[in-house]
Amino acid sequence: MNFKKIIIFIVFCFVGYSIGRIGHVFGGFLITPHHWIYGFLIFCLGCFLRKKKIGNILMAFGIGVFVSDLNDFFHLRFYGADILNKFNFWGIN
Repeated sequence: MNFKKIIIFIVFCFVGYSIGRIGHVFGGFLITPHHWIYGFLIFCLGCFLRKKKIGNILMAFGIGVFVSDLNDFFHLRFYGADILNKFNFWGIN
C-alpha cells in the first residue's frame, strides 16, 4: 500500500466510526440489531470485493462501524437497545 491508500483507508475508518457513534447516540434507544453486526457484514462484503477499489473502502468503513460498538461485541449483545448512562460520543460502547 502506498501512502495515499493508507490515508484513504484511515479516513474511511474514521467515517465509519463516526457514523457508528452517531447511530449509537441517536438510535441507541431502538430495539434493533447492534451495529457491530452491520460493521462485520460490511467488512465481509469488502473482503469479497477486495480486488476492486470499493472493496478496500468497504473494509475500512466496516472496521470503523465495528469498532464503534466494540463493547457490545465483547459482551455478545446481538439484539436490543443500547444502555445509555451518559452522553459519550467518542467512547467505545
